Amino acid sequence: MPDSLTSELTSYYDTVPYDSHPFPQSAMEHLEALAFLFGLDAPPPAKARVLELGCAAGGNLIPFAARHPEARAIGIDLSPVQVAQGAAAIGRAGLSNIELKAFNLADIDASFGQFDYIVCHGVYSWVPGPVQDAILRICSENLAPTGVAYVSYNVYPGWKAREIVRDAMILRGGPRDTPEEKLSYARGMLDFLEQSARADSVLKKTLEEAMPIVRNANSSYLLHEFLEPCNAPCYFKEFVARADAHGLAYLCDAEPSTMFVQNYGDKVRDPLLRECGGSQIMMEQYLDFLVNRTFRQTLLVKQTQAAHIRYKLDPARIRSLEFAGIFRADDGGALTLDAREQPCSAMRGLKVTLRLPVHKAVAQLLDTRYPASISASALIEAASGLTGQPQAAIESAAMAMLEELLILGALRIRRTPVFAADVVSGLPQALSAVRGASGLASGVGATANTCNQWHEPVVLTLLEQSLLPLLDGTHSHDALAEHLEAEVRSDRLRFVKDDKPLTDPSAVREFARQQVSLALDGLRRKALLTG
Repeated sequence: MPDSLTSELTSYYDTVPYDSHPFPQSAMEHLEALAFLFGLDAPPPAKARVLELGCAAGGNLIPFAARHPEARAIGIDLSPVQVAQGAAAIGRAGLSNIELKAFNLADIDASFGQFDYIVCHGVYSWVPGPVQDAILRICSENLAPTGVAYVSYNVYPGWKAREIVRDAMILRGGPRDTPEEKLSYARGMLDFLEQSARADSVLKKTLEEAMPIVRNANSSYLLHEFLEPCNAPCYFKEFVARADAHGLAYLCDAEPSTMFVQNYGDKVRDPLLRECGGSQIMMEQYLDFLVNRTFRQTLLVKQTQAAHIRYKLDPARIRSLEFAGIFRADDGGALTLDAREQPCSAMRGLKVTLRLPVHKAVAQLLDTRYPASISASALIEAASGLTGQPQAAIESAAMAMLEELLILGALRIRRTPVFAADVVSGLPQALSAVRGASGLASGVGATANTCNQWHEPVVLTLLEQSLLPLLDGTHSHDALAEHLEAEVRSDRLRFVKDDKPLTDPSAVREFARQQVSLALDGLRRKALLTG
């Protein structure tokens, strides 16, 4: 890109750092599982070479390197300020298998080598055309033969309306000096338009859709999404054509539930199946129009892999996956094993109805084991024990259920087990990467942020922060409670009950034991305790 624009973008990212945290949809373990689901065998992440383009301060890449000490990770970002922040975090964590570089990604060439996974989140739409071409060139030239690339970007038609909002924000906020001023004036512009727009106008409807985002999103997101120098959405079909020109083929979306036409009802499914003639790309482009989609997270592979991609799910491949899920009965009670239908809530707020005892047994087992994963074979065996039916009798119903939940988006999947604790042990142990001063937790005060085994950002309470350094598998619950008592006595921690600080030693002791139990269960549900 021109030096002036490079300097402008570098300065912008130095001044307004991109929010750097884990993006679970880009986790290498997730990409591997999706590739496998659709017919490909991607390299195991445990020993993979990974390149992240636009790594910011490494919040998405550092946790991966910590999970897989035999992997090798390189992060590239235009902002020296953010790279320095990431390098400091790497030093504190004592990691030797990851490097962050302040570098113009357009200068990456064959000398960088080949990578099993290339991740580019939140960059493609926010750079000029020549850099977009460079991203796709890198995803082609620097991708290993069986590797997977992940690229996220803004898409039409959803961004057609948002461009009106962005243009209005830039008109008033763009000329201001500081990021804070830019955002303040830009928000003022939208407030003015919202109050003044005619009730029956396109502008009014556009603002009704955009204002909740503008009001609720953090400043970093708004400054980069709406006020950054570049933001160039495209249609999905156009992006796939650009990738094709670079020798890349579309594999799938990082949220595969969006790909399955059956999730949109019979009135959509039957006409689209007739119209699109078996083209997955055309079907998804139609669906983008239907849902007014604004954002995509696309997985790409070498064109030599395209012939092996299968969008009709293979039961044998499903059988080889690890699964995790959450299921809660809508009536607040336990999942029963009788024959009555039982509505419940799954991940992402999805609603499912469990009709057969085997369905309820599978859901109960997944929920009880969560956040640890479980294989299909283990699920069927355990469900057989719960229902009293032979495995052969329930296998077909259980496998059909897993496929249906996969399509719906109500399950997490992996190729290898996730060994998170499904119960709190007497000597609890947390992930080494998040324990102590050198861990990956960031933030100060009442809350801090870290990354769990599912590559999700999780928030730590002050109590959890206090306990984490001791969760090395050698401290009992009593010892942890004594630690909290000592923290209270030294005024580093305060217990409050009924709006009053607890000071009586016996009351503090009892409260500490209760809080240890609650905190450990919270850390287990956050997938921070090891199995």
